[in-house]
Amino acid sequence: MSEHGTLGVAVIGTGRMGADHVRRLDRITSGARVSAVVDIDAERAGRLAAGIDGCTAYTDPSAAMAAADVDAVVIASPGPVHEEQLLLAFEHDLPVLCEKPLTPDAASALRVLEAESKLGRRLVQVGFMRRYDAEFLRLKALLDARELGRAMMLHCTHRNVSSPPGFTEQMMINDSVVHEIDTSRWLLEQEITAVTVLRPGRPGGGAGGVGEPQLVLFETDGGAVVDVEIYVNCGFGYQVRCEAVCESGTARVGDGHSMVTNAAGRWGGEIAQDYVVRFEDAYDREVQHWVDATRRGTVEGPSAWDGYAAAAACEAGVLAQASGRRVQVEPAERPALYRDA
Repeated sequence: MSEHGTLGVAVIGTGRMGADHVRRLDRITSGARVSAVVDIDAERAGRLAAGIDGCTAYTDPSAAMAAADVDAVVIASPGPVHEEQLLLAFEHDLPVLCEKPLTPDAASALRVLEAESKLGRRLVQVGFMRRYDAEFLRLKALLDARELGRAMMLHCTHRNVSSPPGFTEQMMINDSVVHEIDTSRWLLEQEITAVTVLRPGRPGGGAGGVGEPQLVLFETDGGAVVDVEIYVNCGFGYQVRCEAVCESGTARVGDGHSMVTNAAGRWGGEIAQDYVVRFEDAYDREVQHWVDATRRGTVEGPSAWDGYAAAAACEAGVLAQASGRRVQVEPAERPALYRDA
């Protein structure tokens, strides 16, 4: 770090999420600066770097991590290259904020988990940003305080306006429902033990070429049940909701209580159109939290174990989706490093 304690960050991957993190670190986050951007597209990386004083563009993640002005890494590249880049960060002893997924499958996530465990200390925070959303934080505090008694069920909704070209049914689980997997584990402090997927929608494929909506059911080791409506081509907006059903009441977040207008014989409000808008504050809070912890020499937030547990549950979910049957989640033993994480 610089003499003033400013954290020099290399951002790997400059697509939509990576470019947004570059903007965030450069203009919003305190205590950090973007010292490097990395992308296989040299022209795109160069354009981003040119707008930031003292920022260098790279096409090789290893070269960026070896730079003297890089103290930490944000990985926002495609999931299939995360394992390689995380292991490089371990070699350079660099703290990492890794966008989900930790890796695309449970086997590679387990390899990352084992590599970090051998270091004897945490370096990775996984980017499950809902844990930093103001509404979800209030729900978590309520459940932790047991103000409504024990939580027995969660009802979740996850809707997108549309899915991008090439979006598959498996991605409904791996790219979308993965957030509900992590949110459920975090809110309930329980592990998911089984997944079932029901298909009340169009089996031949809807607007985006996938059969939807689908209903995903989780069972947990604490006896709770979670249902998730996943609808990635709903056509009208981006919505994420969660309602906890407890022993003496319920609590719901995600209704989007923004400004309501009355005009021309109608009343209404606005529905966010994508996750970047809906969770902008959560991303800001997440990155600031990571920077603050890293400057203190600690690693907090969702761990590599959380990334692995999500990958294991996703694999069960994809199998349940394809087979139409209930599939048990069978994770590896939780290493000692993560037992208090």
